[in-house]
Amino acid sequence: MKLLSGRRHRVLTGVALAAPGHAIRTRLGETMIAMKRLSDEEIDYYAGHGEWRGKAGGYALQGYGEVYVRQIAGSYSNVVGLPLAETRLLLKSAGYPLA
Repeated sequence: MKLLSGRRHRVLTGVALAAPGHAIRTRLGETMIAMKRLSDEEIDYYAGHGEWRGKAGGYALQGYGEVYVRQIAGSYSNVVGLPLAETRLLLKSAGYPLA
């Protein structure tokens, strides 16, 4: 969290679809996150909380970690898991019927 404090970072997630009769299709999701400047107390609290465990970026945007985010530009689903818009485009381009 010290490295992220007061800074921006990009979250990139790649998605690939291998459909029968089609070449492998890929998309890249990109989201920019701006973190607020964190005090030592905030960092110690979050580290002790344990929510960060198992998170690729060391914080959970879908949990308490969100209080440390000043701004998000791009896809929320890209940060917390599967980038839904990109996945939908891949499925549609392969001919899967989607509403």
